[in-house]
Amino acid sequence: MKKAFKEVIKWIVRGAIYIWLKIYYRAEIIGLENVPKEGPLIFCGNHRSYLDPPLLVATAKRDMKFLAKEELYKNKFLAFLGWAFEAIPVKRDEKDISAIKTSLKDLKEGKCIALFPEGTRNGLEKGEKVKDGVAFFALRSGAKIVPCGIKGGTKEHRKVTITYGKPLDYSKYKGSKDKEILDKITNEVMDNIINLAK
Repeated sequence: MKKAFKEVIKWIVRGAIYIWLKIYYRAEIIGLENVPKEGPLIFCGNHRSYLDPPLLVATAKRDMKFLAKEELYKNKFLAFLGWAFEAIPVKRDEKDISAIKTSLKDLKEGKCIALFPEGTRNGLEKGEKVKDGVAFFALRSGAKIVPCGIKGGTKEHRKVTITYGKPLDYSKYKGSKDKEILDKITNEVMDNIINLAK
């Protein structure tokens, strides 16, 4: 009963966010045909504002669990979204084993997770090193990566556009712990995201 109730809440919230994005931000969704309808996926995009997670959740047409830093739960709206969409809280600046295990379990079950390689809002602009979490999960699970480019949604440019790129498949490296491969995947994924966000 509780699960069914949460599914109804999720459906209502997703629909409400979608309508809000379409009306207020004139949201444009590009490349949705690139998103596989089945199988485990890792969604990842550039991170500019608090609008990014709801934008992905409402437009991807796949259920996903976000890896979200614990601090976001101080915001009541984001905490509610975290509850409704079963976000995975992550402790920043440390290896959160619980979050890693939960994410890998979900991918193994054919579900989707989502995270931002920048690690924080406008991480690249701030000179932050791109996090290798996306590559780590892809190598451990064999799941495909769906890069997403987000632009607009600001005071200067209200219209927001999200572009879903073609899935990146690194399953041939599954199980590898080679740092060169980890870095290669991290850089390729980030390059894809940057190009999609232009």
